[in-house]
Amino acid sequence: MELVAVADGGPATAAEATPTPTPTGVVRVEKVRGRSAVTRCFAKYPLKIIVPSKVGPASSGAVWLYVLTYGGGIVSGDKISCAVTVGDGCTAAMTTQASTKVYKAVGSKCSEQVLEATVGKDALLAVIPDPVTCFSTARYYQKQVFHVSGDSNLVIVDWFTSGRYESGEKWDFNSYKSVNHILLEEYQPLFIDSVLLEQGSDCTIAERMQEYNVVAMVVLLGPKLKHIQDQMQDEVKNMMSVQLHPPTSGGGRYAARPQALHPQSPPLVASCSPFSRMGTGMVARIVAVSTESVYTFLRHHLAALEPFLGVTPYSSS
Repeated sequence: MELVAVADGGPATAAEATPTPTPTGVVRVEKVRGRSAVTRCFAKYPLKIIVPSKVGPASSGAVWLYVLTYGGGIVSGDKISCAVTVGDGCTAAMTTQASTKVYKAVGSKCSEQVLEATVGKDALLAVIPDPVTCFSTARYYQKQVFHVSGDSNLVIVDWFTSGRYESGEKWDFNSYKSVNHILLEEYQPLFIDSVLLEQGSDCTIAERMQEYNVVAMVVLLGPKLKHIQDQMQDEVKNMMSVQLHPPTSGGGRYAARPQALHPQSPPLVASCSPFSRMGTGMVARIVAVSTESVYTFLRHHLAALEPFLGVTPYSSS
């Protein structure tokens, strides 16, 4: 597995940040009579975008976008691209109705998804999908590029599972790659991240991942989300201190307990790191044995988004 993360790098070129020139989906969110509203929504096969009239209380003022594919998954060779613009002062959430299934590859064909989003001043975009689940032999590539200003607010949840592991299909896909770029004005990189898993001749993905079945990343950026960042960092630090540090020896409350010769790995491991020169961004990385444990983690730590979005993310999952 390859993990690459770079923050505050040199300038990127427009070519590196520009997706497919003819997107299969286009959404624009703007202020209409003082409220966030979808002023343009276009999608063509295999993409489908649903904009419900109401999610949560009307007082939240958030627009929700459900991004779907016909047939319930991405077929080998599909190339999906979506361009989203969230205007100044607007709030929008992008999600899915279930996990994104990536079906078996036909030959060397790769399934691709590209998202390019622009988040205006004092705006909030939350990209909070269910996980990607790659079937046996699948090949999948996704890239997400976010253009932000100094006071934009952004939530990214990017996660995937080992496959249909409850049916015994575990880390059996051929390749998975996910790239996330957050760019300031003039394509100045703020956050660059890449995750790559592919089968190797010497060691399979399953051998490297051992008992873990889920990998997730959460990015929080912007002044509106600072309190959520601080709370998540504190709670994750405390949680991992308990899980990874053995009790001290001696008597009393923290007396050492007998340790197993081969202790089990924690069912969920998480870490948090700030990024950006101004400290306005934070990235959390999670690996877990079960999908449900990550859903629980996300529901708890993103619950503070409810005042912005109208409902707690993943509350129905």
